[in-house]
Amino acid sequence: MTENNENKGNYKNKWMQLPRNVVVGHGVINDTGKVCKDLKLNGSALIVGGATTLRTAGKTVAVSLEDSGFDVNTVIVEKPTLDEVIMVKTQASEEHASFLLGVGGGKSIDIAKLASMYLDIPFISVPTAASHDGIVSSRASIKRENKTVSESAHTPLAVVADTSIIAAAPYRLLAAGCGDIISNCTAVKDWELAHRLRDEPFSEYASIISNLTARILIDSAGLIKPGLEESAWTVMKALVASGVAMSIAGSSRPASGSEHKFSHALDELAPKPALHGEQCGVGTIMMMYLHGGNWQEIRTSLKAIGAPTNASELGIEEEYIIKALLHAHNIRPERYTILGTGLTPEAARKVAKITKVIGS
Repeated sequence: MTENNENKGNYKNKWMQLPRNVVVGHGVINDTGKVCKDLKLNGSALIVGGATTLRTAGKTVAVSLEDSGFDVNTVIVEKPTLDEVIMVKTQASEEHASFLLGVGGGKSIDIAKLASMYLDIPFISVPTAASHDGIVSSRASIKRENKTVSESAHTPLAVVADTSIIAAAPYRLLAAGCGDIISNCTAVKDWELAHRLRDEPFSEYASIISNLTARILIDSAGLIKPGLEESAWTVMKALVASGVAMSIAGSSRPASGSEHKFSHALDELAPKPALHGEQCGVGTIMMMYLHGGNWQEIRTSLKAIGAPTNASELGIEEEYIIKALLHAHNIRPERYTILGTGLTPEAARKVAKITKVIGS
């Protein structure tokens, strides 16, 4: 979304990219071909996914597309790198693909999302796990020079989320998705702070939607359980809403603040980082403390869901928590947050200890 203000009069121009169709429910993956037909797509489709996913969900998507009259090809991806994006772009060009489908987790969807933008063709998101809000957003996480960066990309033309598949995925992925959504709490607080202190553009509408999605999961924390399709439904609704908030804002601001900086810092520093949403959840506990908010509620909700709340549960040594807190403000320095120009070692250790993220 872009917004321009004229000096003469109060005129505003807005461009928003939102998914045209969002299909969520039991068995809807079998309707992928119908969804694409409804969108007036035609020609050849290229399915992007991991090797295992392509043999399962990818095969179902391919059959559905073929039954609807599409020519279908597939491409296997392994890591969310720029090289993989270029590889997908090249294959799509050679096969004259009319549109791309990302089938799987964040990796496959982010690669397809970026490749579709480079090709300027539509992209359909078919998530098999609800591990983070990138499955709906116009942002893609990609590795450049061994660093994970968030880049602008195409918003999915449609999202096809089969709750029976998502519920059957490892529960850790769903819990991580909850952590990513709950982190909207501190992301919005950081955004409001940047608006007040740096006069950064702010969308009240986007912030309300973002906060609402976090509140839904906080209030429903005790109902999110392994193997329950209703849990998958609840989390998917929140992920879709969070993606819409980012599209309205025209940036990832409603869902990415100091807690995401902390997560990205861990990705760079820790020998074996945890899942993105897990790290964001733990980061949210500490950043909510820095904001003077109810960090105990965040911690309690994550515990009820079964998501990590401390270094031990993340599987990360405590020293890297402190190092990440000290380094986090250097991640996307143009994005102002509660971290400001950085914490002192004493402050970093204090926040981690008080919030019980570390024990010593």
